[in-house]
Amino acid sequence: MEFDALKFENDKLIFIDQTKLPDEEIYISTDSYERISEAIERLEIRGAPLIGIAALYALALSVKENKNEFEIAFERLKKTRPTAVNLFTALKEAKKFFYSSEENQNFSSLLKFAIEFHQSDKNYCDKIAKNGAEYIGNNFSRRLRVLTHCNTGALATGGIGTAFGVILELYKRNSIELVYACEARPLLQGLRLTSFELEKHQIPYKVITDSTAAFLMQKQMIDLVIVGADRIASNGDTANKIGTYSLAVNAKFHSIPFFVAAPSTSIDSKILTGKEIIIEERNPEELIQFGSKKVLSKKIEALNFAFDITPNELITGIITEEKVFNPPFDFRDDKNS
Repeated sequence: MEFDALKFENDKLIFIDQTKLPDEEIYISTDSYERISEAIERLEIRGAPLIGIAALYALALSVKENKNEFEIAFERLKKTRPTAVNLFTALKEAKKFFYSSEENQNFSSLLKFAIEFHQSDKNYCDKIAKNGAEYIGNNFSRRLRVLTHCNTGALATGGIGTAFGVILELYKRNSIELVYACEARPLLQGLRLTSFELEKHQIPYKVITDSTAAFLMQKQMIDLVIVGADRIASNGDTANKIGTYSLAVNAKFHSIPFFVAAPSTSIDSKILTGKEIIIEERNPEELIQFGSKKVLSKKIEALNFAFDITPNELITGIITEEKVFNPPFDFRDDKNS
């Protein structure tokens, strides 16, 4: 069963409040770019591709009454999340479009631009799913036990998903035995969101604690790992949800293939390595609460990085809408092959 995590109707952006899932499926409708900015910051809207799409709809809404609001909205949206490159790619392309012609400096033109960008991401997801499923299917002759991390489905993208899209396509081809979904501490995107999507598609799964993954690898219960990406450097170093690096290290030790699935919009060809990626540090309070429930009432000292960097040498392949790239990776603008 497919669903819309985000859509634009009657001049309003309608989106699922992902902080309430899976217990409540609540949709929010707004025509305010400030409300959309807050939704991105609060993780009501999350996932690198979906953040970029939401930002474009927000920009369109910002100029509905006054085109001079564009720059204010642009700067506001830039400050919402620092790591996912899709946000900055989308904003940069929208700004170029806006200033390319006076005819583009209005609500209807920017809305059309946002809709086309949204559709292109849907197409990317379909191609990523097909490329990944065909590549993996050609290298495995049995039904697979797949491990994934965080959430990479329709709740994170404009389409069926990146890593989740590959899993879904493999399932449709009868190539999935079981999906293990890491809970993804501290905000539990795996427990709350990936389980929600696996249930929607009736894919067999089990949620595990992040610390269980290595033990399952040791017990030979995992055939491959596939994750998404928030930013990929030109050498293939990948920023993704915190805990991804640990999975990659353990997969390498146990000789388990480790794949990254992402659209080309997640590749930052301007940076050479992952060392140049800014890693978002979030409120430490997230570590001591589940939703609105606090585990501790006492204030504690905590460190809460949202992402980590997986070095390219730990990655078996990077699946994009173009093809599956194998090491050595080189995504520089002047040498993308």
